[in-house]
Amino acid sequence: MLLAPLSRSVVHKASRALLVTRCQFSITCCCRAPELARGSYSKVTGVDLAHFRSIVGNNMLTDTTDMQPYNTDWLRTRQGKSAVVLRPHTTQQVCQILEYCNDRNLAVVPQGGNTGLVGGSNPVFDEIIVSVSLMNKIISLDEAAGILTCEAGCVLESLDAMLSDKGLVMPLDLASKGSCQIGGNVSTNAGGIRFIRYGSLHGSVLGIKAVLADGSILDCLSPHRKNNTGYDLKQLFIGAEGTLGVITEVAIAVPPKPKAINVALVSIESFDKAKQIVVKAKSMLSEILSAIELMDDESVEMVVKQLNLVNPLKRSPFYMLIETSGSDYDHDKQKLHTFIESVFNDEILIDGTVASSIKEMKSIWKIREEISNALMIDGRNFLHFDLSLSLSNYYRIVDDLRNKLPACTALGFGHIGDGNLHLTITSDSEIDINSYVLEWTKRHGGSISAEHGLGFDKCQYIYHSQSQKAVSLMSNIKKLFDPKGILNPYKTLPL
Repeated sequence: MLLAPLSRSVVHKASRALLVTRCQFSITCCCRAPELARGSYSKVTGVDLAHFRSIVGNNMLTDTTDMQPYNTDWLRTRQGKSAVVLRPHTTQQVCQILEYCNDRNLAVVPQGGNTGLVGGSNPVFDEIIVSVSLMNKIISLDEAAGILTCEAGCVLESLDAMLSDKGLVMPLDLASKGSCQIGGNVSTNAGGIRFIRYGSLHGSVLGIKAVLADGSILDCLSPHRKNNTGYDLKQLFIGAEGTLGVITEVAIAVPPKPKAINVALVSIESFDKAKQIVVKAKSMLSEILSAIELMDDESVEMVVKQLNLVNPLKRSPFYMLIETSGSDYDHDKQKLHTFIESVFNDEILIDGTVASSIKEMKSIWKIREEISNALMIDGRNFLHFDLSLSLSNYYRIVDDLRNKLPACTALGFGHIGDGNLHLTITSDSEIDINSYVLEWTKRHGGSISAEHGLGFDKCQYIYHSQSQKAVSLMSNIKKLFDPKGILNPYKTLPL
Protein backbone atom coordinates (compact mmCIF):
# COMPACT_ATOMS: atom_id res chain seq x y z
CA MET A 1 0.00 0.00 0.00
CA LEU A 2 1.42 3.38 -0.97
CA LEU A 3 0.79 6.24 1.41
CA ALA A 4 0.71 9.67 -0.22
CA PRO A 5 1.19 12.73 1.99
CA LEU A 6 -1.96 14.58 2.98
CA SER A 7 -2.14 18.28 2.26
CA ARG A 8 -1.56 20.66 5.15
CA SER A 9 -4.24 22.88 6.55
CA VAL A 10 -5.16 26.02 4.64
CA VAL A 11 -3.61 28.20 7.32
CA HIS A 12 -0.44 26.12 7.32
CA LYS A 13 -0.15 26.37 3.55
CA ALA A 14 -0.65 30.10 3.67
CA SER A 15 1.94 30.42 6.39
CA ARG A 16 4.58 28.53 4.45
CA ALA A 17 3.87 30.52 1.28
CA LEU A 18 4.36 33.76 3.16
CA LEU A 19 7.64 32.54 4.61
CA VAL A 20 9.21 32.48 1.19
CA THR A 21 8.62 36.17 0.60
CA ARG A 22 8.62 37.62 4.10
CA CYS A 23 11.34 35.78 6.01
CA GLN A 24 14.29 37.71 4.60
CA PHE A 25 15.87 38.41 7.95
CA SER A 26 19.08 37.55 9.74
CA ILE A 27 19.10 35.46 12.86
CA THR A 28 21.60 34.45 15.47
CA CYS A 29 21.25 30.71 16.10
CA CYS A 30 22.58 28.31 18.71
CA CYS A 31 25.11 27.25 16.08
CA ARG A 32 28.78 26.39 16.08
CA ALA A 33 31.44 29.01 15.51
CA PRO A 34 31.99 29.98 11.86
CA GLU A 35 35.57 28.67 11.93
CA LEU A 36 34.29 25.07 12.00
CA ALA A 37 36.35 23.17 9.43
CA ARG A 38 34.97 20.71 6.94
CA GLY A 39 35.86 17.15 7.87
CA SER A 40 38.36 15.18 5.82
CA TYR A 41 35.70 13.62 3.63
CA SER A 42 35.94 13.04 -0.11
CA LYS A 43 34.15 15.34 -2.53
CA VAL A 44 31.52 14.05 -4.93
CA THR A 45 32.81 13.42 -8.45
CA GLY A 46 31.21 12.67 -11.77
CA VAL A 47 32.09 9.02 -11.26
CA ASP A 48 30.21 9.05 -7.96
CA LEU A 49 27.14 10.60 -9.57
CA ALA A 50 27.16 7.96 -12.28
CA HIS A 51 27.30 5.23 -9.65
CA PHE A 52 24.46 6.77 -7.64
CA ARG A 53 22.34 7.04 -10.78
CA SER A 54 22.89 3.33 -11.38
CA ILE A 55 21.32 2.74 -7.95
CA VAL A 56 18.37 5.18 -7.82
CA GLY A 57 17.90 6.04 -11.51
CA ASN A 58 16.02 9.29 -12.01
CA ASN A 59 15.45 9.68 -8.27
CA MET A 60 18.65 11.68 -8.02
CA LEU A 61 18.69 15.47 -7.93
CA THR A 62 21.65 17.60 -8.94
CA ASP A 63 19.96 20.80 -10.10
CA THR A 64 20.54 23.60 -7.59
CA THR A 65 16.94 24.78 -7.68
CA ASP A 66 15.54 21.29 -7.22
CA MET A 67 17.86 20.67 -4.28
CA GLN A 68 17.20 23.94 -2.46
CA PRO A 69 14.31 22.61 -0.28
CA TYR A 70 16.59 19.77 0.84
CA ASN A 71 19.59 22.01 1.47
CA THR A 72 17.56 24.59 3.40
CA ASP A 73 16.27 24.03 6.93
CA TRP A 74 12.66 24.66 7.96
CA LEU A 75 13.51 27.94 9.69
CA ARG A 76 15.31 29.12 6.52
CA THR A 77 18.29 30.19 8.58
CA ARG A 78 20.96 27.91 7.10
CA GLN A 79 21.81 26.73 3.61
CA GLY A 80 23.79 23.58 2.90
CA LYS A 81 25.78 23.00 -0.27
CA SER A 82 25.09 19.39 -1.10
CA ALA A 83 25.84 18.50 -4.71
CA VAL A 84 23.34 15.66 -4.86
CA VAL A 85 20.11 14.44 -3.29
CA LEU A 86 19.45 10.70 -3.44
CA ARG A 87 15.90 9.40 -3.02
CA PRO A 88 16.00 5.62 -2.67
CA HIS A 89 12.86 3.48 -2.96
CA THR A 90 14.02 0.49 -0.92
CA THR A 91 16.16 -0.51 2.02
CA GLN A 92 18.42 -2.35 -0.41
CA GLN A 93 19.09 0.87 -2.31
CA VAL A 94 20.00 2.58 0.96
CA CYS A 95 22.42 -0.29 1.63
CA GLN A 96 24.09 0.21 -1.74
CA ILE A 97 24.37 3.96 -1.23
CA LEU A 98 25.91 3.75 2.23
CA GLU A 99 28.28 0.93 1.35
CA TYR A 100 29.61 3.02 -1.52
CA CYS A 101 29.79 6.22 0.56
CA ASN A 102 31.63 4.41 3.33
CA ASP A 103 34.18 2.99 0.88
CA ARG A 104 34.64 6.42 -0.73
CA ASN A 105 34.59 8.32 2.60
CA LEU A 106 31.66 10.46 1.49
CA ALA A 107 29.66 12.13 4.27
CA VAL A 108 25.88 11.59 4.31
CA VAL A 109 22.90 13.39 5.83
CA PRO A 110 19.76 11.24 6.28
CA GLN A 111 16.63 13.32 5.76
CA GLY A 112 12.93 12.80 6.31
CA GLY A 113 10.36 15.59 6.15
CA ASN A 114 13.03 18.19 6.99
CA THR A 115 10.89 19.86 9.65
CA GLY A 116 13.52 19.90 12.40
CA LEU A 117 14.36 23.07 14.31
CA VAL A 118 17.96 22.43 15.38
CA GLY A 119 19.75 21.93 12.06
CA GLY A 120 19.86 18.15 12.30
CA SER A 121 18.62 17.18 8.84
CA ASN A 122 20.55 19.52 6.55
CA PRO A 123 24.14 19.54 5.28
CA VAL A 124 26.56 21.71 7.18
CA PHE A 125 28.91 21.67 4.19
CA ASP A 126 28.46 19.48 1.10
CA GLU A 127 27.30 16.18 2.60
CA ILE A 128 25.21 13.92 0.37
CA ILE A 129 21.51 14.07 1.24
CA VAL A 130 19.74 10.71 1.43
CA SER A 131 16.01 11.40 1.54
CA VAL A 132 13.68 8.54 2.52
CA SER A 133 10.57 10.40 1.33
CA LEU A 134 9.86 7.87 -1.45
CA MET A 135 9.93 4.98 1.01
CA ASN A 136 6.29 5.39 2.03
CA LYS A 137 4.75 1.91 1.98
CA ILE A 138 2.66 0.29 4.69
CA ILE A 139 4.27 -3.08 5.28
CA SER A 140 1.65 -4.54 7.60
CA LEU A 141 -1.06 -3.61 10.06
CA ASP A 142 -2.17 -6.00 12.77
CA GLU A 143 -5.46 -4.40 13.73
CA ALA A 144 -6.18 -6.84 16.55
CA ALA A 145 -2.81 -6.34 18.22
CA GLY A 146 -2.56 -2.65 17.28
CA ILE A 147 0.83 -2.88 15.60
CA LEU A 148 1.79 -0.95 12.46
CA THR A 149 4.89 -1.67 10.41
CA CYS A 150 5.77 0.86 7.74
CA GLU A 151 8.62 2.46 5.83
CA ALA A 152 10.40 5.50 7.20
CA GLY A 153 9.10 7.97 4.63
CA CYS A 154 5.43 7.69 5.63
CA VAL A 155 4.03 11.09 6.57
CA LEU A 156 2.67 11.21 10.13
CA GLU A 157 -0.66 12.79 9.18
CA SER A 158 -1.21 10.23 6.45
CA LEU A 159 -0.54 7.38 8.86
CA ASP A 160 -2.96 8.86 11.36
CA ALA A 161 -5.65 9.25 8.70
CA MET A 162 -5.23 5.66 7.49
CA LEU A 163 -5.36 4.32 11.05
CA SER A 164 -8.40 6.42 11.87
CA ASP A 165 -10.41 4.44 9.31
CA LYS A 166 -9.40 1.29 11.19
CA GLY A 167 -10.36 2.61 14.60
CA LEU A 168 -6.73 3.20 15.62
CA VAL A 169 -4.50 6.24 16.17
CA MET A 170 -0.83 7.17 16.03
CA PRO A 171 0.60 7.70 19.55
CA LEU A 172 2.26 10.87 18.28
CA ASP A 173 0.83 14.19 17.12
CA LEU A 174 2.86 17.23 16.04
CA ALA A 175 2.09 20.61 14.53
CA SER A 176 4.26 19.55 11.56
CA LYS A 177 2.32 16.31 11.05
CA GLY A 178 1.43 17.23 7.47
CA SER A 179 5.12 17.11 6.48
CA CYS A 180 7.15 15.19 9.06
CA GLN A 181 7.88 11.53 8.43
CA ILE A 182 7.88 8.63 10.87
CA GLY A 183 11.56 7.82 10.29
CA GLY A 184 12.52 11.36 11.26
CA ASN A 185 10.10 11.27 14.19
CA VAL A 186 11.80 8.17 15.54
CA SER A 187 15.29 9.48 14.79
CA THR A 188 14.60 12.59 16.84
CA ASN A 189 12.38 10.90 19.45
CA ALA A 190 9.71 13.49 18.71
CA GLY A 191 7.37 14.29 21.61
CA GLY A 192 4.31 16.32 20.69
CA ILE A 193 0.91 16.86 22.23
CA ARG A 194 -0.01 13.21 22.90
CA PHE A 195 3.03 12.59 25.08
CA ILE A 196 1.10 12.97 28.32
CA ARG A 197 -1.27 10.21 27.20
CA TYR A 198 0.95 7.74 25.33
CA GLY A 199 4.46 8.54 26.49
CA SER A 200 7.60 8.76 24.37
CA LEU A 201 8.55 6.81 21.27
CA HIS A 202 10.96 4.82 23.41
CA GLY A 203 7.86 3.02 24.63
CA SER A 204 5.74 3.06 21.48
CA VAL A 205 8.35 1.90 18.95
CA LEU A 206 8.51 -1.88 19.00
CA GLY A 207 11.20 -2.32 16.39
CA ILE A 208 13.24 -0.70 13.66
CA LYS A 209 15.23 -1.71 10.62
CA ALA A 210 18.26 0.46 9.99
CA VAL A 211 21.11 0.56 7.51
CA LEU A 212 24.48 1.07 9.14
CA ALA A 213 27.34 3.17 7.80
CA ASP A 214 28.98 0.21 6.03
CA GLY A 215 25.76 -0.69 4.22
CA SER A 216 24.86 -3.63 6.43
CA ILE A 217 21.32 -4.01 7.77
CA LEU A 218 20.48 -4.10 11.46
CA ASP A 219 17.10 -5.82 11.64
CA CYS A 220 15.45 -5.18 15.00
CA LEU A 221 11.97 -5.10 13.46
CA SER A 222 10.27 -7.19 16.11
CA PRO A 223 6.47 -6.89 16.00
CA HIS A 224 6.13 -8.03 19.61
CA ARG A 225 5.29 -5.78 22.52
CA LYS A 226 7.45 -7.91 24.83
CA ASN A 227 10.88 -9.07 23.68
CA ASN A 228 13.37 -9.41 26.50
CA THR A 229 16.26 -11.03 24.61
CA GLY A 230 19.53 -9.26 25.21
CA TYR A 231 20.32 -5.60 24.66
CA ASP A 232 17.49 -3.53 23.20
CA LEU A 233 19.52 -2.09 20.34
CA LYS A 234 16.62 -0.26 18.71
CA GLN A 235 16.60 2.18 21.60
CA LEU A 236 19.99 3.51 20.49
CA PHE A 237 18.48 4.72 17.22
CA ILE A 238 15.49 6.47 18.82
CA GLY A 239 16.77 10.02 19.24
CA ALA A 240 20.18 9.40 17.63
CA GLU A 241 19.31 11.87 14.83
CA GLY A 242 20.68 9.67 12.05
CA THR A 243 24.21 9.53 13.47
CA LEU A 244 24.23 5.75 13.99
CA GLY A 245 22.31 4.54 10.93
CA VAL A 246 19.50 5.32 8.51
CA ILE A 247 16.16 4.04 9.79
CA THR A 248 14.22 2.54 6.87
CA GLU A 249 11.37 0.65 8.58
CA VAL A 250 9.50 1.07 11.85
CA ALA A 251 7.16 -1.15 13.89
CA ILE A 252 5.06 0.92 16.26
CA ALA A 253 2.25 0.25 18.72
CA VAL A 254 -0.92 2.08 17.65
CA PRO A 255 -3.60 2.38 20.36
CA PRO A 256 -7.36 2.35 19.79
CA LYS A 257 -8.76 5.62 18.51
CA PRO A 258 -10.63 7.47 21.26
CA LYS A 259 -14.37 7.45 20.63
CA ALA A 260 -14.89 10.70 22.47
CA ILE A 261 -12.70 13.80 22.36
CA ASN A 262 -13.44 16.98 24.25
CA VAL A 263 -11.44 20.22 24.18
CA ALA A 264 -11.58 23.18 26.51
CA LEU A 265 -9.79 26.53 26.45
CA VAL A 266 -9.50 28.45 29.71
CA SER A 267 -7.96 31.78 30.67
CA ILE A 268 -6.05 32.47 33.88
CA GLU A 269 -4.41 35.47 35.47
CA SER A 270 -1.10 34.04 36.71
CA PHE A 271 1.28 31.15 36.26
CA ASP A 272 0.64 30.05 39.83
CA LYS A 273 -2.96 29.41 38.73
CA ALA A 274 -1.65 27.42 35.77
CA LYS A 275 0.27 25.13 38.11
CA GLN A 276 -2.88 24.54 40.13
CA ILE A 277 -4.80 23.60 36.99
CA VAL A 278 -2.13 21.08 35.96
CA VAL A 279 -2.29 19.36 39.36
CA LYS A 280 -6.09 19.32 39.46
CA ALA A 281 -6.44 18.19 35.84
CA LYS A 282 -4.14 15.21 36.41
CA SER A 283 -6.12 14.33 39.51
CA MET A 284 -9.70 14.91 38.33
CA LEU A 285 -9.37 13.89 34.66
CA SER A 286 -6.60 11.29 35.10
CA GLU A 287 -7.38 8.37 32.76
CA ILE A 288 -9.02 10.50 30.02
CA LEU A 289 -6.55 13.40 30.05
CA SER A 290 -4.70 13.56 26.70
CA ALA A 291 -3.22 17.08 26.53
CA ILE A 292 -2.50 20.11 28.71
CA GLU A 293 -1.03 23.01 26.77
CA LEU A 294 -0.01 26.46 28.00
CA MET A 295 0.07 29.66 25.96
CA ASP A 296 0.89 33.10 27.28
CA ASP A 297 -0.87 36.21 26.01
CA GLU A 298 2.06 37.19 23.77
CA SER A 299 1.91 33.83 21.97
CA VAL A 300 -1.82 33.98 21.35
CA GLU A 301 -1.67 37.60 20.20
CA MET A 302 1.05 36.65 17.70
CA VAL A 303 -1.30 34.11 16.10
CA VAL A 304 -4.25 36.52 16.12
CA LYS A 305 -2.17 39.28 14.53
CA GLN A 306 -0.28 37.29 11.92
CA LEU A 307 -2.83 34.64 10.93
CA ASN A 308 -6.12 36.37 11.75
CA LEU A 309 -7.24 33.52 13.99
CA VAL A 310 -9.96 34.25 16.53
CA ASN A 311 -9.37 34.02 20.25
CA PRO A 312 -12.77 32.95 21.68
CA LEU A 313 -11.92 34.33 25.13
CA LYS A 314 -11.16 37.81 26.39
CA ARG A 315 -7.45 38.64 26.57
CA SER A 316 -5.70 37.39 29.68
CA PRO A 317 -2.11 36.75 30.80
CA PHE A 318 -2.33 32.98 30.21
CA TYR A 319 -4.42 30.40 28.42
CA MET A 320 -4.56 26.64 28.83
CA LEU A 321 -5.85 24.08 26.35
CA ILE A 322 -7.13 20.88 27.94
CA GLU A 323 -8.11 17.83 25.93
CA THR A 324 -9.68 14.57 27.05
CA SER A 325 -9.90 11.35 25.06
CA GLY A 326 -12.11 8.47 26.16
CA SER A 327 -14.82 6.05 25.18
CA ASP A 328 -17.99 7.79 26.34
CA TYR A 329 -18.61 11.30 25.01
CA ASP A 330 -21.32 12.32 27.50
CA HIS A 331 -19.45 10.90 30.47
CA ASP A 332 -16.17 12.55 29.46
CA LYS A 333 -17.77 15.88 28.66
CA GLN A 334 -19.54 15.92 32.00
CA LYS A 335 -16.28 15.09 33.72
CA LEU A 336 -14.57 17.98 31.91
CA HIS A 337 -17.40 20.36 32.81
CA THR A 338 -17.18 19.25 36.44
CA PHE A 339 -13.45 19.95 36.40
CA ILE A 340 -13.92 23.42 34.91
CA GLU A 341 -16.65 24.24 37.40
CA SER A 342 -14.38 23.11 40.23
CA VAL A 343 -11.43 25.32 39.21
CA PHE A 344 -13.81 28.20 38.52
CA ASN A 345 -15.39 27.89 41.97
CA ASP A 346 -11.90 27.81 43.46
CA GLU A 347 -11.22 31.09 41.62
CA ILE A 348 -8.37 29.54 39.64
CA LEU A 349 -9.57 30.48 36.17
CA ILE A 350 -11.03 33.67 34.73
CA ASP A 351 -13.06 32.25 31.88
CA GLY A 352 -13.36 29.13 29.76
CA THR A 353 -15.13 27.44 26.90
CA VAL A 354 -15.72 23.83 25.95
CA ALA A 355 -15.85 23.09 22.22
CA SER A 356 -19.28 21.92 21.10
CA SER A 357 -18.26 20.66 17.65
CA ILE A 358 -15.30 19.25 15.76
CA LYS A 359 -14.97 22.61 14.01
CA GLU A 360 -14.62 24.40 17.34
CA MET A 361 -12.07 21.83 18.55
CA LYS A 362 -9.95 22.40 15.46
CA SER A 363 -10.22 26.17 15.87
CA ILE A 364 -8.95 25.96 19.44
CA TRP A 365 -6.12 23.62 18.53
CA LYS A 366 -5.19 25.84 15.58
CA ILE A 367 -4.36 28.67 17.97
CA ARG A 368 -1.81 26.47 19.71
CA GLU A 369 -0.40 24.72 16.64
CA GLU A 370 0.19 27.82 14.55
CA ILE A 371 2.29 29.81 17.03
CA SER A 372 5.57 28.82 15.37
CA ASN A 373 4.27 29.72 11.91
CA ALA A 374 3.04 33.07 13.19
CA LEU A 375 6.49 33.78 14.60
CA MET A 376 8.06 33.04 11.23
CA ILE A 377 5.65 35.36 9.44
CA ASP A 378 6.25 38.08 12.01
CA GLY A 379 9.62 38.51 10.33
CA ARG A 380 11.68 39.70 13.29
CA ASN A 381 14.85 38.08 14.54
CA PHE A 382 14.03 35.31 16.95
CA LEU A 383 15.61 32.57 19.01
CA HIS A 384 13.68 29.44 19.89
CA PHE A 385 14.43 27.08 22.78
CA ASP A 386 12.95 23.69 23.59
CA LEU A 387 13.41 23.10 27.30
CA SER A 388 12.36 20.60 29.96
CA LEU A 389 11.84 22.22 33.33
CA SER A 390 10.15 21.36 36.59
CA LEU A 391 6.70 22.83 37.07
CA SER A 392 8.03 25.24 39.69
CA ASN A 393 10.58 26.66 37.22
CA TYR A 394 8.56 26.27 34.04
CA TYR A 395 7.76 29.93 33.39
CA ARG A 396 10.41 31.64 35.54
CA ILE A 397 12.85 31.77 32.64
CA VAL A 398 10.35 33.83 30.60
CA ASP A 399 9.95 36.36 33.42
CA ASP A 400 13.74 36.52 33.88
CA LEU A 401 14.30 37.24 30.20
CA ARG A 402 11.69 39.98 30.15
CA ASN A 403 13.58 41.69 32.96
CA LYS A 404 16.93 41.10 31.29
CA LEU A 405 15.85 42.12 27.77
CA PRO A 406 13.15 44.79 28.05
CA ALA A 407 13.57 45.74 24.37
CA CYS A 408 12.77 42.18 23.25
CA THR A 409 9.60 40.13 23.41
CA ALA A 410 9.74 36.81 25.27
CA LEU A 411 7.02 34.27 24.56
CA GLY A 412 6.34 31.05 26.46
CA PHE A 413 4.12 28.19 25.33
CA GLY A 414 4.25 24.43 25.23
CA HIS A 415 3.37 21.08 26.73
CA ILE A 416 3.08 22.07 30.36
CA GLY A 417 1.61 18.67 31.22
CA ASP A 418 5.01 17.05 30.68
CA GLY A 419 7.22 20.04 31.56
CA ASN A 420 8.19 21.00 28.00
CA LEU A 421 8.49 24.76 27.45
CA HIS A 422 8.92 26.34 24.02
CA LEU A 423 10.63 29.64 24.75
CA THR A 424 10.98 32.23 22.01
CA ILE A 425 12.62 35.66 22.11
CA THR A 426 11.93 38.08 19.27
CA SER A 427 13.72 41.35 18.54
CA ASP A 428 14.09 44.01 15.87
CA SER A 429 17.85 43.44 15.93
CA GLU A 430 20.09 40.40 16.16
CA ILE A 431 20.07 38.70 19.53
CA ASP A 432 22.42 36.17 21.07
CA ILE A 433 21.53 34.92 24.52
CA ASN A 434 21.97 31.20 23.93
CA SER A 435 24.53 30.72 26.68
CA TYR A 436 22.41 32.60 29.20
CA VAL A 437 19.27 30.53 28.54
CA LEU A 438 21.04 27.19 28.42
CA GLU A 439 23.12 27.96 31.54
CA TRP A 440 19.93 29.01 33.31
CA THR A 441 18.33 25.71 32.33
CA LYS A 442 21.31 23.72 33.53
CA ARG A 443 21.43 25.65 36.81
CA HIS A 444 17.78 24.84 37.46
CA GLY A 445 18.15 21.14 36.70
CA GLY A 446 16.40 21.17 33.33
CA SER A 447 17.17 19.68 29.93
CA ILE A 448 18.29 21.91 27.04
CA SER A 449 16.31 19.75 24.61
CA ALA A 450 12.93 18.30 25.52
CA GLU A 451 11.90 16.98 22.11
CA HIS A 452 13.71 18.74 19.23
CA GLY A 453 17.10 17.07 19.70
CA LEU A 454 20.56 18.63 19.59
CA GLY A 455 21.30 18.58 15.86
CA PHE A 456 23.93 21.07 14.75
CA ASP A 457 22.73 23.98 16.85
CA LYS A 458 23.04 22.55 20.35
CA CYS A 459 25.52 19.68 20.15
CA GLN A 460 28.26 21.77 21.76
CA TYR A 461 25.98 22.26 24.77
CA ILE A 462 25.36 18.56 25.41
CA TYR A 463 27.31 18.73 28.68
CA HIS A 464 24.60 20.98 30.07
CA SER A 465 22.35 17.94 30.27
CA GLN A 466 24.72 14.94 30.13
CA SER A 467 27.75 13.92 32.18
CA GLN A 468 31.28 13.60 30.81
CA LYS A 469 31.09 9.83 31.24
CA ALA A 470 27.77 9.58 29.41
CA VAL A 471 29.07 11.61 26.46
CA SER A 472 32.24 9.52 26.37
CA LEU A 473 30.17 6.33 26.11
CA MET A 474 28.03 7.93 23.39
CA SER A 475 31.17 8.75 21.42
CA ASN A 476 32.33 5.14 21.72
CA ILE A 477 28.97 3.89 20.47
CA LYS A 478 29.20 6.28 17.52
CA LYS A 479 32.66 4.94 16.62
CA LEU A 480 31.42 1.36 16.86
CA PHE A 481 28.48 1.93 14.51
CA ASP A 482 30.16 4.45 12.22
CA PRO A 483 33.99 4.18 12.41
CA LYS A 484 34.61 6.73 9.64
CA GLY A 485 32.03 9.18 10.98
CA ILE A 486 30.23 9.57 7.64
CA LEU A 487 26.69 9.60 9.08
CA ASN A 488 25.35 13.07 9.83
CA PRO A 489 28.68 14.58 10.88
CA TYR A 490 28.84 17.74 13.03
CA LYS A 491 25.57 16.76 14.73
CA THR A 492 24.43 15.60 18.21
CA LEU A 493 27.88 14.88 19.71
CA PRO A 494 30.49 17.60 20.35
CA LEU A 495 33.49 17.65 18.02
